[in-house]
Order: sequence, then C-alpha cells, then structure tokens
Amino acid sequence: MNRSSRRRVLAAVFSATAGLTMAAAVITVTHTAQAATTLGASAAEKGRYFGAAVANYKLTDTTYVGILNREFNQVTPENEMKIDATEPQQGVFSYTNADRIVNHARAQGMIVRGHTLAWHSQQPGWMQSMSGTALRSAMLNHVTQVATYYRGKIHSWDVVNEAFADGNGGARRDSNLQRTGNDWIEAAFRAARAADPGAKLCYNDYNTDNWTWDKTQAVYNMVRDFKTRGVPIDCVGLQSHFNSGSPYPSNYRTTLSSFAALGVDVQITELDIEGSGTTQANTYRSVVADCLAVARCTGITVWGIRDTDSWRASGTPLLFDGSGNKKAAYTSTLEALNAGGTTNPTTQPTTPPTTGPTTPPTTQPTTPPTTGPTTPPSGAGCSARVTLNQWGGGFVATVRVTAGSAPLSGWTVGVTLPSGAAVTNSWNTTATGSSGSVSFSNVGYNGSVAAGGATEFGFQGTGVGPSATPTCTAR
Repeated sequence: MNRSSRRRVLAAVFSATAGLTMAAAVITVTHTAQAATTLGASAAEKGRYFGAAVANYKLTDTTYVGILNREFNQVTPENEMKIDATEPQQGVFSYTNADRIVNHARAQGMIVRGHTLAWHSQQPGWMQSMSGTALRSAMLNHVTQVATYYRGKIHSWDVVNEAFADGNGGARRDSNLQRTGNDWIEAAFRAARAADPGAKLCYNDYNTDNWTWDKTQAVYNMVRDFKTRGVPIDCVGLQSHFNSGSPYPSNYRTTLSSFAALGVDVQITELDIEGSGTTQANTYRSVVADCLAVARCTGITVWGIRDTDSWRASGTPLLFDGSGNKKAAYTSTLEALNAGGTTNPTTQPTTPPTTGPTTPPTTQPTTPPTTGPTTPPSGAGCSARVTLNQWGGGFVATVRVTAGSAPLSGWTVGVTLPSGAAVTNSWNTTATGSSGSVSFSNVGYNGSVAAGGATEFGFQGTGVGPSATPTCTAR
C-alpha cells in the first residue's frame, strides 16, 4: 500500500467514527504484508496518526518539507493558530500563515490539529489589557470566529491550553482568563462545539504525564466533572516534554489509560525527548508502546521535525538530526509502531479509578522563579518582571511590563542572559541580540500602556534563564 493509500485508510477511519458512539463504532484497518517504512504509514495501519508541529516559514525548506511529506500524516501549526497570530487586533482576524500550513497538510492527505483557541500566553496586547466581562466576551468571540473559519478542516482543537498551575495542590493557574470566573474553560468548550460540531475538542497541558502528580489529578478531576455534566470534551492532550528534570515516568501508561477510561481520547501532542543514542531511542520506544497499548490513545505529535527545528535544539530531542538524517530514536519509534498494539478504538478501556493516588508525589515541578518588582513603579517610567519556566537545557520567559504614574507610548526591556544562554524565539516583541545583553521592544499593538497598566511579551531560549532584574525604559 503506498503512502497516499495509507492516508486514505486513516481518513476513512476518522470519518467513519466521527459521529458514532464507542459501542457502535466498527473499524476495518488494512494491513500490508510487510512492515511499514514511514511513521505515518505505520500509525495509520493501527488507526492512528503520527504527526509533527510545523512552522510556516520552514515550508520553503526542501529538506524539511521532504521529511514532512514522507514521514507524517498529521500536522499542528506551531505558532500560526495562537491568539496573537490569528487576532492581532481585536476583531481583525489573520489566517494567512495558518492557512498555508492547513492547505499544505490537506493537499498531502494529512489531518490537522488546531493549536490553540484559549491560552493565558501569547495573547495580543489588546487582550492582555482586558479583564472581566469584556475579556470573557472577547475570548468567546475569538473561539467562535476561529473555529468557525476552520470548520470541517480541523480534526482536533486544543480548545484550552495550560490552565493549571505547577506544584502541589492542583490549583488553576492565575491568569486574566481565570479571573473572569472559574467556568471559563467550560464556556470555551461550549463555544467551540457550537462553532465546529465535527472537531474533537481537547484540553492540553504539560507536566500531566505522571499519574501521581497533583496537576495530573486536577486535570483528571476536571475532565471527569465535564463528562458527568455533559460539557463537550472529547480528548486530553499530554504535551510530554521529557528531559532529565522531567523524565518519562514509569506510570505513563497508567495516566493514558486512566484518562481514556473517562470516555475521552488521549493524544500525545508535543512530544520531544532530550538526549541521544540508545537511552533516547528506548524512551521513544516506551512512549509509543504505551500509546499503542491504550485503545483510545489516538495519535502522537512530535514538536518539530529536525533537532535544529526544536525549541529545545541544544537537547537534540527529535527523530531527525539537523541535516535531516534519521536518528536511532527514529528507528526505535518506527519499530515500536510496526510492532503493533491495540487497534484504535475497539472497546472502552477499563473502569477508571474512583480515587486519586494513595501516596503523594515524590517530586513536583518547581514553582517558576520570578525576577523584578511585583508592583508598579512609584513615578513615571516602567518596570519589568520576568517569570521563568525552566528545565534542563532551556527555558521560557514571560515578561510583564508595567507602566508607572504616566502612560507609555513605547518601551524597551533589557535582559542579561547568563553565559551560554541564547534566545531562540520571541513573541509580542522585537528582540535585539540573542545572547549576553538582549533588548526587547514593543511591537505596533502593545506599545501604548495606560498609567499603572501592564502588557506582556515572551521569549524562549537555550541554557539557563535570566536571574537578574530586567531594566525597563519608557519611550
């Protein structure tokens, strides 16, 4: 069976099951006499997908596109569907870059995961400055407009992304969206269902891989509550970014099967595994085997294609090296896919556990460090505060710029990076420099900040994140 035939089998599987209950679903999967030779083809034979996160600007890279078209049967736009990209000004929507990815995928017979409709991060400046009822209305309008625009083209939506805090307790993340009311996640899901009834609706988060962690249990309890009350949720996405600071847990399969037992699909949405050689290869093999062992684990997406395309490039976390050569991790992943597992889906998983874990986790993610003042400056000018999400070899920094007693018409933030650290990506800002002393200036839509008000931008990097208090200069 050639690649296009395998993709048609996968498309038929998803189409045939879209509107059926689990009890009524009947799936016929055609197998070839020989083991499949690409990731997407092998996954399709098990009624699943194997995909990659794709950046629009890399679609001109022939090596990148060659691997994408050959190996994968699903794509996720890396940044092009996030809020700042699709609604840069309130009520003004921009789909050009996302459309290019969607159209490329559909032309190749691939399915598309939409990422993401509602998120506390990568919000445009106009949304960052909103609160209360106005923000709730704007969020719901964004969900409705974007999901409606892509109706019929998206297999699964990450409706809400990363709404729970790290650390003990399983609390919701404090964000402008959360402060509109604890029902904001439910409201977003209901709006998404009304806008695109045919798409799978997912909740997506990181540090939810270990079944014993409070954050995992909090998401599990939310999904169970939603299913009990009829809130439209179809799937849970586990980002599964693994490294030495957040390793693959031995109970990963328990996590997958426990969520599946609630009656939702499970998708591994942003997989990358730092390391090299046999150790990395064996971890990829374990993750794939765990997914194949759970009937409702419907697919795996790696977050990038080559190591150099990764947000964690220094950790060489993907299946192809910077030149596009297959790594040992690629071979083990394909072998695990060809080894088989359950055909997705056949029967409901076992009954979910009635209680959470009986022992507390031995390790929890640490609370992100924060640098800079927590209150607005007393006079004119501005201040900046950095919050870090740090892991071995990389970090994401969220920077909050606060105006003093006078409004801002523009701002520049100076950040000093430790030796060996480098900026690899940024959003809602224009960066100057990538190592040592780096400056970040406002873009067109977030330079104006009212007196006492605030706006946010972010950047990610390799190495250790900044610990010194940033400077802020008003313009």
